[in-house]
Amino acid sequence: MADHQRQKIHPVGLEAHPPPTAPLVPPNSSSSEKGTPMQVQHIPPSLQHYAIPKRRSCFCKCMCWTLFLFVLIIIILAATLGILYIVFKPKLPNYSVETLRISDLRLNFDMSLYAKFDVKITANNPNKKIGIYYEKGGKMSVWYTNTRLCEGSIPKFYQGHQNKTVLNVSLNGQVQAGSTLMAALQQQHKTGQVPLVLKVHAPVAIKLGRLKLRKVKVLGECQLVVDSLSSNNLISIKASNCKFRMKL
Repeated sequence: MADHQRQKIHPVGLEAHPPPTAPLVPPNSSSSEKGTPMQVQHIPPSLQHYAIPKRRSCFCKCMCWTLFLFVLIIIILAATLGILYIVFKPKLPNYSVETLRISDLRLNFDMSLYAKFDVKITANNPNKKIGIYYEKGGKMSVWYTNTRLCEGSIPKFYQGHQNKTVLNVSLNGQVQAGSTLMAALQQQHKTGQVPLVLKVHAPVAIKLGRLKLRKVKVLGECQLVVDSLSSNNLISIKASNCKFRMKL
């Protein structure tokens, strides 16, 4: 038989078989050894995906419970504040400047401006069921434009329900390089209309019944127009506009 004829003959009935796969169980392991069941060494990939949804489910439950508790606390606080508001009906205290006297206003040899004012102010607590503790550290000051002329301390006291308290506060201060400021004040004095600003900064504690709450701050500002800056004389307050607010 020729060589080219031999090359066309192929074996029949011989098919290629895939290589044998490694068994899941080692061959030398026995299912009946010591009465224990046969253990599988390799976990199929399809079974390894069941742990992830379980962890996600626990995380989602924790987030839902946390959000629920947070919303519940907000609702409880809002309901408590609403009940307190209905029961006590809180109102802001208000203040009015009664008199203003300049005890001293002079230019020193070092060209600093010395000022001493005496202010009488009425503090009014309009609340029927709320008392106010005026704590230590309260300040009152008088300003001209953006310059503080003098400052004094507000006394510490307790103000009861629907009470009016008159405070006499002495203010004093010294401003460096006061010659320019003194000239401006004298010019305003000639017109008979001197704009001044009275600022109040008072830490207070609110008393609801027998409960004393945490401290808050009463911040106030009174825009005043006075007719004169004469020393040792009562000054006529021609205009007064006061605004007050509370700050936590």
